[in-house]
Amino acid sequence: MVDYGSGNTGSLCKALDHLGADWRLAGEPEEIAGAERIVFPGVGSFGAVMERLDERGLTGALVDAISDGKQFLGICVGLQVLFSGSDESPDVQGLGIVDGLCARFRQGKVPQIGWNEISSTEPELLAVGHYYFVNSYYVVPTDREIVLATADYHGDFTAAVKSGNIVATQFHPEKSGALGLGFLRNWLDAG
Repeated sequence: MVDYGSGNTGSLCKALDHLGADWRLAGEPEEIAGAERIVFPGVGSFGAVMERLDERGLTGALVDAISDGKQFLGICVGLQVLFSGSDESPDVQGLGIVDGLCARFRQGKVPQIGWNEISSTEPELLAVGHYYFVNSYYVVPTDREIVLATADYHGDFTAAVKSGNIVATQFHPEKSGALGLGFLRNWLDAG
C-alpha cells in the first residue's frame, strides 16, 4: 500500500486485514519496486498528493511499476492521479499513465458525499450496487473502452476504470460494506 503521508490507510488496512490479505505500507521507491501488487489509497487534493509523491521520490517508482505490469488498484485520488491533470490543480502534472483529465462536478452539492449506485461492465469483478463516494472531481478518460463502471450524479460519470493491470475506483470500496469487500476480494483473487 502506497504510503505518501496521507490517504485513507486506516479503513483500508482494516478491510485488507478482514480479507486475510498480506500487505505492508510502502513509502520508499525500492519498496514500490519490490511489491507484487500496489494499492494506492487516496484522500486529498490532486496537487497535494502529487507533491507528496514527488517529495518522497515515489512518482517514478509508481510509473515504472505500473509500466512493468504490476497489478495496481487506485482508490479515489489514487484513480485521479493516474491521469494527466485535473481541474483541481491545473498547473500540476499527474502520472500520465491513463489518457484523459479530471473534471469538477458543476451541478448538485459538491462534493458528492454518500452512497451512489454504479453500473458495471464486469459484474464478476465489480458488482452492480451502491458504493460510498466522497468526491468533487471525476475522471474523463479519452478511451471510453477502459470504463469499468459509471454512476449518475447530475449526469453519468466514470466510477471505475480498468486497463490492463490497472483497476481504479472513484468510490471507496473499504467504506462500501459487503459489496466493497467483495470487490477487494475479487481484485485480490484475480491476480
